[in-house]
Amino acid sequence: MNQMSSFVICLMVLLMQVCCYLEVDANEDPQTPAGSCANWMGGAPGYPGHNGMPGRDGRDGQNGQKGDKGEQGTSGFKGDNGNSGASGAEGPIGPPGPPGFTGLKGQKGESASSYRSAFSVGLTTRVPHPNIPIKFSKILYNEQNHYDPTTGKFRCSIPGMYYFAYHLTVYLADVKVSLIKSGKPVIITYDQYQKNNVDQASSSVLLHVETGEEVWLQVYGEEQNNGIYADNVNDSTFMGFLVYPDLD
Repeated sequence: MNQMSSFVICLMVLLMQVCCYLEVDANEDPQTPAGSCANWMGGAPGYPGHNGMPGRDGRDGQNGQKGDKGEQGTSGFKGDNGNSGASGAEGPIGPPGPPGFTGLKGQKGESASSYRSAFSVGLTTRVPHPNIPIKFSKILYNEQNHYDPTTGKFRCSIPGMYYFAYHLTVYLADVKVSLIKSGKPVIITYDQYQKNNVDQASSSVLLHVETGEEVWLQVYGEEQNNGIYADNVNDSTFMGFLVYPDLD
């Protein structure tokens, strides 16, 4: 009987130890025994266990709702001007614009008559002497009086470009005539007379003439070159006119 009682007591003690172990494992705290088992029979505290491995990252949560727009902030200070950029490529030419308004009427210009200078004269007799100005006394045109029939010279009053020409009847002798400007020959014309015939000697030239300069014709050389002729039927003429003035 006593043996049976001892066996029962040992069995109860074993069951109580098992219960204490299960309770400690359930609370995951082996250092703190719980319940009546700890008070009845407690063993020495065990050493702390090692830290477990970190768990894996969880999934990203869903995006939250968009928040309300915040209030506008105050304007910042104006920054410095940046460096000028490189010039861009030239663009295409645009279409023509509409015609503009008619401009105001300009001031009245100088009269064109202030730039007129022309003469046309002829011979009435044969030339008496060589190497002096030929006096063309038949006035065909000389409105500005820039040609002087008493000297046979044209005197420039308007500086500019002039055109001069002469057409001479040649009879009884050869003709060598020169256009003179300010005492110097500019052009020389020679015609060899054909016996029992009437010839013509002519030439023309453009000259720039300054104010005060003179232009005339004269027989060039000796008396045997003085075959310029004129009568009521045959004319010898000399002319000149301003092409355009110097406006500077």
